[in-house]
Amino acid sequence: MLAPFLESAGPAVKTLPTGVVRDRLRWPYVIALSVVHLGALAVFIPWLFSWTGLVVALVGVHIFGMGINVGYHRLLSHGSFVAKKWVERGLVYLGVCCLEDTPIKWVSTHRRHHQHSDRDDDPHSPNVSVFWSHVGWLFLDNPNTHSLEAYGKYARDLVEDPFYRNLERNYRWFWIYVAHALLFWAVGGIVGAITGGIDEAIRMSLSFLVWGVFLRTVLVWHITWSVNSLAHVWGYRNYNTRDDSANNWFVALVSVGEGWHNNHHHAPTSATNRHRWWEFDVSYLEIKILKWLGLAWDVKTYRNAKAS
Repeated sequence: MLAPFLESAGPAVKTLPTGVVRDRLRWPYVIALSVVHLGALAVFIPWLFSWTGLVVALVGVHIFGMGINVGYHRLLSHGSFVAKKWVERGLVYLGVCCLEDTPIKWVSTHRRHHQHSDRDDDPHSPNVSVFWSHVGWLFLDNPNTHSLEAYGKYARDLVEDPFYRNLERNYRWFWIYVAHALLFWAVGGIVGAITGGIDEAIRMSLSFLVWGVFLRTVLVWHITWSVNSLAHVWGYRNYNTRDDSANNWFVALVSVGEGWHNNHHHAPTSATNRHRWWEFDVSYLEIKILKWLGLAWDVKTYRNAKAS
């Protein structure tokens, strides 16, 4: 029932990816995406606006986004550098607090994307539709991407690590997200109590929750999803890769470097997506800072990285 809409929401040139079950919704994803988006809409309630909440949201997009860009993506998915365990796990916790799935599931899906990019087995190619590649692919079940067999094939290194297996048990990743949301709520209440009493404590606790958690989560989602969608349909190409990846200025700006996607597909194991002097990559600068501090090493560049 939902499949025809997902296929038609944009120019479609092929059917859904191999393995997708057209009439089986992934209800946990549908519910989570709906609830958090609805929560984010509360930013339009004037009473919940605060400049502090806005700053917390904007800073949070970058800080927590590092968990996806630097942690899930460049470190875990591609091994573009090595970091001390506490740094790796710190990045992972930031990524978990973005509610973009567990490291095992995220990495497994991403590695499959690289192996089959813009072909029938790509989980989120815009060749189905731009909407599909942006978010629609999350709504329908696909055993090719979400199954023990897929995790064992594409993310065996994480599956064999007790730390990552433990995140999968009893929805621990979800409770980490809930715990961090409650922490934001509590800190907002403390800030409000200090500055204006009980009424302000209630307002600020909700402001921090709505702006610092719900809106920030939604912004990180759409930034990440834009790499899958916009950066495969719009932009320029430095390399003739076997997929449709493109370097997209807008996506590069909002994702602090992930939008140089054609560069990334040319050299996926590179820690930097900057292949020309004017292609800024803040995420790579952060990796370089970790290296300078002695917290990361074996940092690969596109000149010595494995080509796609």
